[in-house]
Amino acid sequence: MRLSDTIESFIKAMIQEDTPEVELKRNELAEYFHCAPSQINYVLATRFTPDHGYVTSSQRGGGGFIRIVRVRQSGGDHLNYLLHERIGDSLDAQSAQVLCSQLAERKVVTPTEAQLMAAAVSPQALSAPMPEAMKDALRAKIFKCMLLSVVQQRAKQTGNG
Repeated sequence: MRLSDTIESFIKAMIQEDTPEVELKRNELAEYFHCAPSQINYVLATRFTPDHGYVTSSQRGGGGFIRIVRVRQSGGDHLNYLLHERIGDSLDAQSAQVLCSQLAERKVVTPTEAQLMAAAVSPQALSAPMPEAMKDALRAKIFKCMLLSVVQQRAKQTGNG
C-alpha cells in the first residue's frame, strides 16, 4: 500500500459515522508517517475534496490545524449534484473511475455495480477511433444512464418508486 493510501485510510478511520468532522495538525501527521508535510497536503488536496464528499479548511500558525468535514447530502441532492454539476456533458476516464469508487464507498452502488460501471466507461471500452472530447461526452452519457438505472432499481426494491 502506498503512503498516500495509508494516510487517506488513517484519516478516514478518524472520521466515523458519528463524527463527520476531525481536526488534525499537519506537522504531527507528517511526523507520525515519517514524511514531509507536503505529502499530507497532497493527500488532502487529492482525496478530501468536495467531489469526494469532504470539505477541508485550515488555520495556519503555531496552533494551526486542518479541519476535515464529511459533507452529508440527501440521496436526491447528491444525485442531482452528480448528474448536473459533477458529470455534466463530459467526463474523463480518471474522473469516472474516482466517481465509481466514491459511489461504492457511499453505498450508492454495490462494489460489483461500481466495477461494472467503471468497466463500461473505461478507456478500453471506449477505444474506438474518435476524438477524446467525443469519448468524454459519450462516457458522461453512459455514466448518467447507468447511475439513473441503478437508483431507479433501488427505489423499486425499497418501494419508493
